[in-house]
Amino acid sequence: MSRYHEASDKARSKVLELLRGLSSELQDKINILVFSSMLLIISKALFSHVSEGRRRRWVFPKISESFYSKDKMDAEITKEMALLGLSPYWLDVAQGNAILNNIKMRSLFLLTGPNGGGKSSILRSICAAALLGICGLMVPAESAIIPHFDSIMLHMKTYDSPADGKSSFQIEMSEIRALVTRATAKSLVLVDEICKGTETIKGTCIAGSVIETLDQMGCLGIISTHLHGIFDLPLATKNVVPKAMGIEIIDGYIKPTWKLIDGNCKESLAFQTAEKEGMPESIIRRAEELYAAANATDKSTISSINEKHFISKSTVNGVGELFDSSRNALEISWSPLELLLKEVESAITIICQQKLIELYNKKIISDLAEVTCVAVGSREQPPPSTVGTSSIYVLFRPDKKLYVGQTDDLVGRLRAHRSKEGMQDAAALYVIVPGKSIASQLETLLINQLPLKGFRLISKADGKHRNFGTSSLSAEALTMH
Repeated sequence: MSRYHEASDKARSKVLELLRGLSSELQDKINILVFSSMLLIISKALFSHVSEGRRRRWVFPKISESFYSKDKMDAEITKEMALLGLSPYWLDVAQGNAILNNIKMRSLFLLTGPNGGGKSSILRSICAAALLGICGLMVPAESAIIPHFDSIMLHMKTYDSPADGKSSFQIEMSEIRALVTRATAKSLVLVDEICKGTETIKGTCIAGSVIETLDQMGCLGIISTHLHGIFDLPLATKNVVPKAMGIEIIDGYIKPTWKLIDGNCKESLAFQTAEKEGMPESIIRRAEELYAAANATDKSTISSINEKHFISKSTVNGVGELFDSSRNALEISWSPLELLLKEVESAITIICQQKLIELYNKKIISDLAEVTCVAVGSREQPPPSTVGTSSIYVLFRPDKKLYVGQTDDLVGRLRAHRSKEGMQDAAALYVIVPGKSIASQLETLLINQLPLKGFRLISKADGKHRNFGTSSLSAEALTMH
């Protein structure tokens, strides 16, 4: 044991001697070592950024050389930011969750829209794209033209600061003051839900004054708000463009589309949002009664409250006649399973057709064919034409939950599913697709999209697939039935 300790001490001494010698030798080169290590870290970060960006189909933007026109003698500003196919940077387009938007901005936008309609998300997306772009990095869009901003200013929701003795509105005013005093015509200014922490009328007037100031300054940007009275103010603006987050009517209910459109939207979806988040129904109903009383002169509003969130044509500007075809459809004598089959078939057809059109436009598949779902009844088997082909399928469980899968052996896969307890009479829908890679993409897309349309899935594990082949495939394999 003593020999072991003696050998260990000698080894330790030798190591220290070698390290001291190495340190002395490298002392004069320490700056080179620090520079090299930092360069390696930066290179690794850039490599990872480009690798992930290419997988997500991000692009390098075109950066405007100058804000000023070279064709005119005066210094007329010709700024424009164009982000086509912009997606939220935190979502993966391959999973089908991202809603793409086209942004063409030449002045200030005044943005309105419902709660949960995507106002904050689009502000964050634009801010991230602009910041990444002027740093020379890839942006989450299909194409991008970004001016070389001198500053990017983003103001999101504020909170109070007891330590500083300031309320949330005081904090907001302090940040807005810094924003309007430091912004220039070359700035990108993004303000989310301005003046929400004070009384409506005075907050609306402050917001209007801030908008006038930024408009006169000539900067690009977006001001989002729920203060709809701002449209009734005599604002002295020249270039402010009203924009809105879109809504649509589905089965008599208003739902957000998360798409940026022209115009304004005064529907907040406040009652539906509160109900969705578990607010007691009695509180929601009483709120509706109070809302109707406060707007007693608006007959359209009263009639819309009489039914549970059922929307009349006068509730939303430009919506038009009430869509009640889906209610009539429910009166048809379909069984619950048949009705579910029809709803899922419609959703699958729309989702898959949109994806195949996207792949065709990107020349990933060489031909484009129409998608048709084929039903396999409770005691039926897929036809022989499915043998040796790739397909996606949706299995209907007795508990009304869905299972989404893809396979090259549909007959065998259905047989395996039906061999499990309680699954003997399971029905299915399938679509034959051109190749396993396309099948995997569509499987991932359906797993992520169907829950958003209200369907319950048994498993979402395959919805995390990230990498797919991109070789050109023929849509002849998309068998029509």
